Amino acid sequence: MTYFRVGVAKAFGRNEANWYIVFQASQFHMMYYASRTLPNFFAFGLVTLATANLLPYAGRRPTSKSTRRRNKLALTLLTVTGIIFRSDIAILLASYTIYFYLHPNIGLPLRSIIPAGLLGLVIGLALTVPIDSFFWQRFWIWPELIGFIYNIVNKQSVNWGIQPWHFYFTDALPRVLFNRLIILVCLPFTLSIPILRRPALDILIPNLLFIAIYSFQPHKEWRFIVYTIPPINAAAAAGASWIWTCRAKSFAYRILSLGLAVSALGAFAASGLSLAVSRFNYPGAQALNRLHQLADNETGVVKAHIDTLACMSGVTRFMEIPPPSPLLGGEGPFWIYDKEEDEQRLLDPLFWEGVDYVITEAPERVIGRWQILDTVGAYVGWSILRPGIDCREAVSWKIIEETCRQALQDVKLRRSVNSLWECADASYGKVEELVRERITKGWWVKMKMEPQLRILRKEREVFVDPIAD
Repeated sequence: MTYFRVGVAKAFGRNEANWYIVFQASQFHMMYYASRTLPNFFAFGLVTLATANLLPYAGRRPTSKSTRRRNKLALTLLTVTGIIFRSDIAILLASYTIYFYLHPNIGLPLRSIIPAGLLGLVIGLALTVPIDSFFWQRFWIWPELIGFIYNIVNKQSVNWGIQPWHFYFTDALPRVLFNRLIILVCLPFTLSIPILRRPALDILIPNLLFIAIYSFQPHKEWRFIVYTIPPINAAAAAGASWIWTCRAKSFAYRILSLGLAVSALGAFAASGLSLAVSRFNYPGAQALNRLHQLADNETGVVKAHIDTLACMSGVTRFMEIPPPSPLLGGEGPFWIYDKEEDEQRLLDPLFWEGVDYVITEAPERVIGRWQILDTVGAYVGWSILRPGIDCREAVSWKIIEETCRQALQDVKLRRSVNSLWECADASYGKVEELVRERITKGWWVKMKMEPQLRILRKEREVFVDPIAD
């Protein structure tokens, strides 16, 4: 993001680069998912570096040697990224290549395009084929080619859902850009100012072309077009900077500047709230942490079965407790984590004989006698409370309370967990009472939580020695 900001400063100016940072940093999805180990976000960093080298620097001719070098580097990076991480980058690469080749003022020649593509092809294949073949233990495997054949050629991506053609433009982009003024005010202003229009179009057209072409793929997710967000933010930042610079010239500019400032602050606040709420979207991770605490006194081999929902909602290999090392004087259970999905095996009573604990969304499908140790909830939305209803009496509040207590225990704060929660609970109660009494006349909004996962422990049979009796 910092590297791209430098590119924006060279293309438009420092003020524009600062507005770019404001827009980018206040977009919850971008900042939150940048920490996720998804192929899209491994690719996102390299694509952002590439697009930074495709920005039209002010005062530099598109045909200059330095610009040509930057363009070739960008095409090479896009090629490498598409081969290793995401094959759909090929569409973005084609969009930029066609636009830069056909644009009369840029005219990127084939003698620059072809060597850059071939170099990226060689580097990408040299990295992905041997490394992925080793980890997959298969001879000469190219994962992105296999994924392309499966999803595009065999059209299997429809198994994950189908969205309308306009989904990216009418749903995904507004949601990820977060700040509505980017689309409604900033971009129109950028395109209405002649001095900003040409560089902005050089940024926007290849990315919008990429989205339009990708829209013909039936299955759509916002993360598939995440690479277009920094360029769109850059173009919008130019318009925002123009409005902010002209705020003293007229009343209209002052109103627009005030709106930009308020919307930016609102976006940061909404991102912070979304970050707080997002913790409740991962009941699987909370359930596994809770299981480790509940089974802390176990010894020997302990086998835990984790169902599909738990694995899809936060459980990762990084959370697993490694075996105790005798050399280091390690003590505790030897954990075995089972993630079996085969329905036939799960219907076999013998499978459950060797399982000690279960994290599941459907306890009734677990064969045998089990005891429910705990329940973990998850965020399902918001609800409006009428006057006279205390949100802390609802079941959702009890789930939130238990989750927050667990969070405090996870970070191992020095003070008592109970006293910390009681302090937070009392503060929240005072704020709620004040706002409902003086502002909303009793109305309130609360977060809805519902039970999602149960932690089960096998009931151990107690044998009685008849001789002892």
